[in-house]
Amino acid sequence: MKVTYYPGCTLRTKAKDLDRYARECAAKLGIELCEPETWQCCGGAFTASNDEIATKLSSVRALKAARDADTPLLTVCSACHNVIKRTNIAMQDTDFAAKVNTYMAQDKDFTTPYNGETTVYHYLELLRDVVGFDKIREKVVNPLTGKKVAAYYGCLLLRPGKAMRFDDPENPTIMEDFIRALGAEPVIYPARNECCGGYVALEDGASAEKKSKKVTDSAVNHGADLIVTACPLCRYNLIKNGSKLPVVYFTELLAEALGVKEAE
Repeated sequence: MKVTYYPGCTLRTKAKDLDRYARECAAKLGIELCEPETWQCCGGAFTASNDEIATKLSSVRALKAARDADTPLLTVCSACHNVIKRTNIAMQDTDFAAKVNTYMAQDKDFTTPYNGETTVYHYLELLRDVVGFDKIREKVVNPLTGKKVAAYYGCLLLRPGKAMRFDDPENPTIMEDFIRALGAEPVIYPARNECCGGYVALEDGASAEKKSKKVTDSAVNHGADLIVTACPLCRYNLIKNGSKLPVVYFTELLAEALGVKEAE
C-alpha cells in the first residue's frame, strides 16, 4: 500500500530518529511512504477564522499532492495531524475552498481545484484501521513483555472530537490497544488526556511545568514504567519539565517491538 507521507518539521530536524523509525516500521508492515518533494510546515496551529487563508495553504498543498497521487495522506505528529485534518474539513466548505483555490491557482503546477477529497490518517489510525493490531502482533519479534506503559494522548489527537474523530475524546483506547499489540501492559491514569502546557511554555514556563508535572506524577502514581506519546512537542515538554519516567515516541516503541531499533 502506498501513502503520501507528511513527516512534519520536528521529525525532519530535531527528531530524525523518530522519523526513521516511522519509515522502517512502515516498510516492515508493507506500507510504502511517499514523501512530497515540496511540503512545507503545516503552520503549527489551526486558525479557526474563515478569512485566514495564507496559514492554511501549505496544508492544502500537501492534501492536494495526496489527492493527485490517489493515496491517503499520512501524518505522524499529532499537531500536524490536527492542523491538516481540520484544514481538510474546512476545504469541504464551498466558499472557503473557492478563496483558497484562488490563491492556489497561482502555483505553477496547479490543475484541478482541491475541495477536501483526501483521506487523512494519523499513523496510529493507519495501524488500527488499515494494518490492524492483530497483524502488528504477528510481526512483533521483540515483545515488550513486563513493561507497564502509560499512553499520553494530550490535547490535539482527540479534540475537537467531532472534527478529529480519532477516538472517544474522554475514554480513548487506541494507544492502549497499540501497547497491548506490542506485548506490553497499558496503564490507565487520570491525566492521560490533560494538556502538558506545551503551547504556553515560552510565555508561562511555570504553568507549563505544573501541567507537565501533573501528567507525569499521575502516570508514576499508577505504576507506569514509561510514558509513550504521539506528539513530539509533548515529549519534549514532559522531558524538559523533569519527568520521573522515560518518555518515548510511539514510533520508537514500535521499532523496538518490530526489531527495527534492535537491528540498528
